[in-house]
Amino acid sequence: MTAKNTSVYLNRDQILKADDLPSAEVEVPEWGGTVRVRGLTGTGRDEYWASLTVERDGQQVVDSANATAKLVARCVVGEDGEPLFTQRDVSELGERSGAALNRVFEVATRLSGISDTDMAEAGKGSSSIQSDGSTSS
Repeated sequence: MTAKNTSVYLNRDQILKADDLPSAEVEVPEWGGTVRVRGLTGTGRDEYWASLTVERDGQQVVDSANATAKLVARCVVGEDGEPLFTQRDVSELGERSGAALNRVFEVATRLSGISDTDMAEAGKGSSSIQSDGSTSS
């Protein structure tokens, strides 16, 4: 006896019109309040990954400078759902409290489907290994 498939298959319009971006409120006492963090779209996630690479000597290499602030800037939105920051704000945002940024970053990664393994491979995770075998940046 075979089990009957009870899955409902989605059609194109259902997928393209789905309200599928999760969000969460994050308390940030260092900043004096709460921020809304929204997960990235597929395109936004790809743009984030692209922002973590630079070309050196004709090769793409990881450049994880300000990786935390880059993601936070992409994921923090106002009450209207619009981003509060632009990529021009990343350097200044990166000067804010590391603990506060990390709290928001952790929620942003979870909501965007970015795993610890993904971050380690991109050179941001604490378990990342330098390609030349050294342990310093």
